[in-house]
Amino acid sequence: MRKVIILITLSLFVWISCGGGDSQQDNQRPGNRGGENRGTAVEVRELEPENIVDQIRSYGSVESRNLVKVVPQLSERITEIHVDLGDTISEGDLLARLYDTTYRDNVRSDEATVRQRRVSLERDSTTYQRQRTLYDRGAISSSEYDEARATFESSLADLETAEASLTQSREELKKTEVRSPVDGVITRRYQSRGDLASTGQEIFDIASTVGYEVRLYLPMREWRRTSINQQVHFRASGEEDFDAQGVIARRSPDIDRSTGLGEVVVAVTDPGASMYSGVLVESRIDVDRRDQTVVVPRSALIEQVQTRINPETNTIDIDREYSAFVAVNDTIAERRSVDLGVEQGNRVQVTSGIDIGEKLIITGQAGLEDEGRIRITRGDPLQDMEERTVEDEDPPVPGDHRDEHTEDESEDQEDQ
Repeated sequence: MRKVIILITLSLFVWISCGGGDSQQDNQRPGNRGGENRGTAVEVRELEPENIVDQIRSYGSVESRNLVKVVPQLSERITEIHVDLGDTISEGDLLARLYDTTYRDNVRSDEATVRQRRVSLERDSTTYQRQRTLYDRGAISSSEYDEARATFESSLADLETAEASLTQSREELKKTEVRSPVDGVITRRYQSRGDLASTGQEIFDIASTVGYEVRLYLPMREWRRTSINQQVHFRASGEEDFDAQGVIARRSPDIDRSTGLGEVVVAVTDPGASMYSGVLVESRIDVDRRDQTVVVPRSALIEQVQTRINPETNTIDIDREYSAFVAVNDTIAERRSVDLGVEQGNRVQVTSGIDIGEKLIITGQAGLEDEGRIRITRGDPLQDMEERTVEDEDPPVPGDHRDEHTEDESEDQEDQ
């Protein structure tokens, strides 16, 4: 029994010695993470001068600057329709015709009356001139002269009345022809041939081609930065290029109480190739532009937010500070406090703290500390690991293969 205990003790001592030696060797292996500190894996970008523009982006619909509603001046049945949706027309073009038989008869009747009144006037005028000559010679009395003059003046008044009636009947006849008051495009047709047109009910809508405009509704922060005659660029929704231009022509004097938005009206100066009435467009207003400056991605910045209570106003004030890491000698991460300027999407201008030519850490900076050790990688830092070549063949499985001699012996036994 004593010999057995001694043998077990010696075996345990040998096993501990072997295990301890393997652990020390593992700690000294080059790829062990518990050994030498290789630093945090980061990705950097060398800063070069770039251009950045502070922009206001919004959406709006293109509208005709003048939308004219064509309303008939008579309540009559429509007998002819000469235009349809989408037709381009000029001022004075005939759009539709109303029932006009009665009005033509009135014109002809008044024209006949005018001719009759002119004949009567010529006769009475001749009689008046003759009586005036006789009166001057003393051949007739004054009562005869006065009677001839009164007859002449009455005929003159009758002619004027007939001519006024003819003018009115001709105007009524013109109202049976519905003509365009402007140059434009037919955007809507409400009635067809045979319908009863009534005064106060439009037949057509005409979008004037004199110009287009776009109404934008902006939040107060952006509305305050707009001004009259400011340049605006447009592109149709779904298009790539901003091929249309305009200028701010009008802006609301205050903010709408219900929506909190301010209205800005942009007059289109160049409609481009895809701007039509009713098209949804994206607008871009360049507020501020900085050329050849330091521009960094927003994701590279570290934001620190501090809140404090203002006892005077009993409100919470928020202070935001930004910082970023730069790589020094490709081994040390140095933290810099930065001041920001113009913003454009995910790009931000840095006005102080970082200079052109320095290497900005753009990934892996979340867990860094000032003066911390780093190692620069290319691509995804998680992929910066030692790679092993894997053989195509599957590794041998213990017990899966038999010895060749054993296979030969088995074959001999089967033959026997």
